[in-house]
Amino acid sequence: MVNVTVPASTFRCYSSLFILTLMASTAHGFLPPSSHTFTKSSSIPIMASSNTNDSDDTYDPHSSNNKVSRRQILPSFLLTTGLLLAPPPTAQAFPNKISDQYNDRPKRRGPPPKDLNISKRKDMLGGGDDYDGLKPCASAPNCFCSTVPTDYEADHYLPPWIWPKDLPSQETAFQQLEDVVQRYEPGQGGIDGGGFAIQKSEPRKGYLYVQFEALKNGYIDDVEFAVLEGAGEREVQVRSSSRVGYLDYGVNAKRLNYIARALGEKGWKAEGVDFKTHPDYATQNGIART
Repeated sequence: MVNVTVPASTFRCYSSLFILTLMASTAHGFLPPSSHTFTKSSSIPIMASSNTNDSDDTYDPHSSNNKVSRRQILPSFLLTTGLLLAPPPTAQAFPNKISDQYNDRPKRRGPPPKDLNISKRKDMLGGGDDYDGLKPCASAPNCFCSTVPTDYEADHYLPPWIWPKDLPSQETAFQQLEDVVQRYEPGQGGIDGGGFAIQKSEPRKGYLYVQFEALKNGYIDDVEFAVLEGAGEREVQVRSSSRVGYLDYGVNAKRLNYIARALGEKGWKAEGVDFKTHPDYATQNGIART
């Protein structure tokens, strides 16, 4: 006897398809009522339609009006078989992921944020004025942002990145930034093995939005780069944040540091996450400060 292991997700998918097909067949009259017993007749009795006999709607299993031939039921049988043999639907994934090993695992991508990009933000403490900036970080140690007020969110703060003077325009700077991001290596440092994809690129407006995915559980992190009008010369505001969970175990820091180093090689002033200046983030995520 050969034992075959079926992934749980595949089993659930096939079970759902089977149940739905049975419901559809019953609704269209292809299945007999449960109380009827099949006979040796060459036809299969089914429920009578409400318009077959207006004067008497009592079900008669021996009436020729209530029978359907095997040829009539064949399409329903073929439909059921086709649905059951069809491969289960696959979850959306980024094409540059490093492996298909965990495809059968349920993914926790989390709901996409609705308030990305530069916008009017409220002072979280309620004592200051509203300000323009990227979405602020919550209290969890899984986010960094250049536009958060540094007086009470120092552990989430990341200084803006500055493009070199020899780049002729903001558009050129963001084209170079996008090129660097496109060369990001999924799986570097043991993170982002699920790949990444640029969701929005507007070099002329100074905005770039990228999603990165964890390999095993499908966690999605949102990363933004934006120009803030009125900020310092040639500055790019940065934000990297997890959608799901409380800790990120250093994922956002590793990602930002990788991109910052690549930009530094092109003359950018791009400061990464230093665990010495972000002690609470390092401690909570179990990262050694060296």
